[in-house]
Amino acid sequence: MSAFRELTIVPPVTNTACPWASNLDDLTALYECSDTGAVTTRTATLKGFPDDPTVHQVAFASESLSSVNCYGYSPYPLSQYIEWVKTILQSHPDSNKPIIISITAPLPHDDDAVPTHSLDISSQEEEMIEVSPHAEGSSSHNELPEMLAAIQALRAEFDDATSASPRIAVEINTSCPNIEGHPPPSYDISSLRSLVKSVAEVCRADPSLAVGIKLPPYVYARQFVDVIDFIASFTEEVGGKKRNPIAFLTCTNTLGSSLMFSDQVIQEDQAAAEAAGGFALPATWGGLAGESLHPLSLGNVHAFRKLINAHQDEAIRSLAIIGAGGVFSADSADRMFRAGADVVGCATALGRKGISVFADIVKAPSISGGTKP
Repeated sequence: MSAFRELTIVPPVTNTACPWASNLDDLTALYECSDTGAVTTRTATLKGFPDDPTVHQVAFASESLSSVNCYGYSPYPLSQYIEWVKTILQSHPDSNKPIIISITAPLPHDDDAVPTHSLDISSQEEEMIEVSPHAEGSSSHNELPEMLAAIQALRAEFDDATSASPRIAVEINTSCPNIEGHPPPSYDISSLRSLVKSVAEVCRADPSLAVGIKLPPYVYARQFVDVIDFIASFTEEVGGKKRNPIAFLTCTNTLGSSLMFSDQVIQEDQAAAEAAGGFALPATWGGLAGESLHPLSLGNVHAFRKLINAHQDEAIRSLAIIGAGGVFSADSADRMFRAGADVVGCATALGRKGISVFADIVKAPSISGGTKP
């Protein structure tokens, strides 16, 4: 079991935001699976992402449980996910299994953002990721309050704010590497200031709301410190107790600018790869996920866990981690728990193996034995 804020996730296993959690059928199957303790929706924007199936694709590796994808976000708007989540929860009134609604919003202009020691993303990388234009760029309008208000209205229908077992949480995806002209904003963590301010305002009014941030893979020590210091800057004292608007981190999203050739993918994907000029993806480059990302994901989870546990801020010490990246078996899940995850999540394995993958994951000794390291 894992619990953060008032959410209870039993077993501590979920899918991560991915194309295999796109529609009502996907989400219902995940919710009714006894081996998931929570369900995460595909990342939604306010009005829906301009998805192009001829461009936005995935290819699975032939020699490992890895993948590359050039997907953007869900073509369905947040309003559709709210309706689907409502349908699922109404159909399962006796279940306490939470649904994490993954969302993203354009970054509003934020004049008081203070640069951190962030990873330099060059204009060359922006040119490399050739996907459909995305309207979700920098904006003078902050859409996040509108999105959070819609989710809060849904939570009010289920009395989530007063429930001992809330069933709706939020993840803000700040780390998709496949959006043309918009590198993952979490590589410059201070750019998220306006978004987290919006979260803080909502959580100040409703402390029961669990909000997390989905992060990209980081590659040097200062980046981890900057993320934790940035989040800690939002801690407030409420009723004599410190509280932070961020409840959990999802580590990690895919690693951008990755390349596979047609001879590296499974047979079912080879025809499409040949049509793409011998590359695994029509966009050439994409986000690396699955088994090949596993060591880096473990390192990210471990680095954050060490900083969280050692932090002087009690609110930061309560941050939970959803560990993702190459989780596809009992052994890989156990490694993620040993690295410091509270919950494990998977996407590539779900796409390749289907719902049955969770039956393998829950055999991890740290789950089947009833305790996590």
